Amino acid sequence: MKFSDIFKSSFLENVAAVSLFDMILTIVLAFGIGVFIFLVYKKTYRGVMYSSSFGVTLIALTMITSQVILAVTSNVVLSLGMVGALSIVRFRTAIKEPLDIAFLFWSIAAGIILASGMIPLAVVGSVIIGLILLFFVNRKNYKVPYIFVLSCTNSEAENEAVKYLNRKVDRCSIKSKSVQAGLIELNMEILLKKDNTDFINAISSMNGVNSAMLVSYNGDYMG
Repeated sequence: MKFSDIFKSSFLENVAAVSLFDMILTIVLAFGIGVFIFLVYKKTYRGVMYSSSFGVTLIALTMITSQVILAVTSNVVLSLGMVGALSIVRFRTAIKEPLDIAFLFWSIAAGIILASGMIPLAVVGSVIIGLILLFFVNRKNYKVPYIFVLSCTNSEAENEAVKYLNRKVDRCSIKSKSVQAGLIELNMEILLKKDNTDFINAISSMNGVNSAMLVSYNGDYMG
């Protein structure tokens, strides 16, 4: 038995399992779709801190998934081994935005469909998904809530500030209230009528008001 006979049944036979044209075409299309997903993600991102590395990850994930599926579809034995190898992989990175999960699955699905040979489905489907996300995410048909933090010295100043605030905003609801000797602090969720926030200056200048602060709020963070 020669040295080459050891790999004859497995390694050397798999070299030509996927043609060079299929490799290049799959990688180029995966890169194009990955860039499209990245651009849609960049346009629809509504978080606090944009992560460029996550956008690059979407491109890489599409290309990597397409290569894995291309190898799996060319060899049944390899597909079984690949399932076992990938089953030990664990991802522990926290996803801060729920929409990021959709983009991750989109990248993986696009890579799988593309490497499976269904190129029209991968391209047309990605375009339709991207247009739908651009339409619904960028459509602002709701008012952004804010948290108003009021610090005052007595109940008279509190009542005056709250009455003035109710006249200037669409909605005002108390979330928490803490009282100490000579100090009252209120946390209220409000909806602005307009983008004008001059009422904060007026409230902070009232007698008995120590400070007035307005922060944006989406249910998960303040900043």
